[in-house]
Amino acid sequence: MKKRTIKIMLLAAVVSLGFFSCKRSSSNNTSRATGWRIDGKDGGFTANTKFKDQETAPGLVFVEGGTFTMGKTQDDPMHDWNNTPNQQHVQSFYMDETEVTNLMYTEYLYWTKSVFPPEDENYKNIYTGVLPDTLVWRDRLGFNETMTTNYLRHPGYADYPVVGVNWIQAVQFCQWRTDRVNESVLEREGYIAKGVKTDSIDAGSTFSTEAYLTRPKETYAGKIDDYQGRIAEKSKKKKKKGEDDEDGEEEESTNVYAKRTTGIILPEYRLPTEAEWEYAAKGLDGLREYNNVRGRKKYPWKGEFTRSGNRKRRGDQLANFKQGKGDYGGIAGWSDDGADITARVKTYPPNDHGLYDMAGNVAEWVADVYRPIVDDEANDFNYYRGNYYTKNKINAEGTVEIVEAGSMKYDTLANGRIMARNLPGQLAQVDVDEKETYLRTNFDKSDNRNYRDGDVASSRYFDLFNEDEDSESEAKRMYNAPKHQVGSDSTGMVRQYDKSNSRTTLIDDNVRVYKGGSWKDRAYWIDPAQRRAFPEYMATSYIGFRCAMSRVGSKSQSNKRPRK
Repeated sequence: MKKRTIKIMLLAAVVSLGFFSCKRSSSNNTSRATGWRIDGKDGGFTANTKFKDQETAPGLVFVEGGTFTMGKTQDDPMHDWNNTPNQQHVQSFYMDETEVTNLMYTEYLYWTKSVFPPEDENYKNIYTGVLPDTLVWRDRLGFNETMTTNYLRHPGYADYPVVGVNWIQAVQFCQWRTDRVNESVLEREGYIAKGVKTDSIDAGSTFSTEAYLTRPKETYAGKIDDYQGRIAEKSKKKKKKGEDDEDGEEEESTNVYAKRTTGIILPEYRLPTEAEWEYAAKGLDGLREYNNVRGRKKYPWKGEFTRSGNRKRRGDQLANFKQGKGDYGGIAGWSDDGADITARVKTYPPNDHGLYDMAGNVAEWVADVYRPIVDDEANDFNYYRGNYYTKNKINAEGTVEIVEAGSMKYDTLANGRIMARNLPGQLAQVDVDEKETYLRTNFDKSDNRNYRDGDVASSRYFDLFNEDEDSESEAKRMYNAPKHQVGSDSTGMVRQYDKSNSRTTLIDDNVRVYKGGSWKDRAYWIDPAQRRAFPEYMATSYIGFRCAMSRVGSKSQSNKRPRK
């Protein structure tokens, strides 16, 4: 009898404990600061208390951040001291599973041509500015015209990595992709009606993520209230409940807009930083030994060889690269690597992160401005050289200015290509000024590409208190690159070549890093630590790119479990 009574008492205790714990768990709708409700049912403060985790955007895979040895940990036969080993830490992020393909890029071309028809005088330079340079396949002593005319658009090459894209075009593709994905998310979540993203868009009413978050009522050229989704309709019904105003007419409804606090707007697609790319390429296998950084990894896969030791794939090449002089794929047959130029993405096994072709196929643009050194003394967390800070431009009415067709800006690149700096519907940007930099210690100007890199301000020749321009400073600069100029006159485009014999380097602020070997490179270059540079306005047949996205919130996607 006593045992039964004890069991009943224990059961009651467990039930009551569960009741109180459940009741307490509901307190996530109560502010820990004020004790007020934060669900907004009373018309007060609202917040997304049910947010769980960042959504993995289309095409991306998760890469958990951590520390690693960045730089060459294996051979350095060139002795160029270009990327000496240093320990860095990167935050968790997402990266494209594969390189951006021809199919993905031609979707971008189709959208651009549809929205900004090149036959319209106002937009003729937008479409031509985003077109890849298909002439990169030509060679003075090679027959490659088939790739020149077919590689970009032929369905036989649809799943091959896009090439002929310069760094600026890659950045603009990332911006376009951000807006299209977030537009699709808003449609899926019911903030805009289905079909709006394709049926109601023209050059004057495109969607921009940042413009939507800043001035949502101006989205779609001020027509967004006409494109209300199910959330707005649900909110309208909830407010009305069949009631009329004093005139007997239904009160005009307003749309419901998603905000950053809603949690559904994804961060921007962008190019990965050099540190992120190298960390992702090296993968996890071979990077650690228990809780220590091991480093010393030569390829994205385990081992010191480029052929597989796996029983099923033994002898197969693990990447697409140039195997020797005149040997781009091996002898035809079983020993061939399956590609002479680029290869279809996912042809070779992925690395530990699930990323394909992080060695070979095409080299890839990263975000960084090139300098020979990685200044780990200045920063060893999310290292990146290339920060150029801007802010939203405020118009005469005191509101954020949105770009219109008549206010678009174009840039003429050093090679004469004309590209749109911004598009209608986007937010106009200007450099940060003293309002943002006054008495700050972490940055003091917009353009930080030259920070601690050997320019005059970083050198022993710099006189902080000399306000006069030093005529000798130009000659004392470490990076004295050629200065070609492009202009125009009554006859058209004029290109002026810098023929000076005093230039000492090709490095300048418009030269970007590219990583990884390609179908045209020897095995030496498929080491993830290798780094090379190329002008951001030029393109080649062996450089492509993939996108990345920052991770917001927790570092990992799952709870850590101790190893047994």
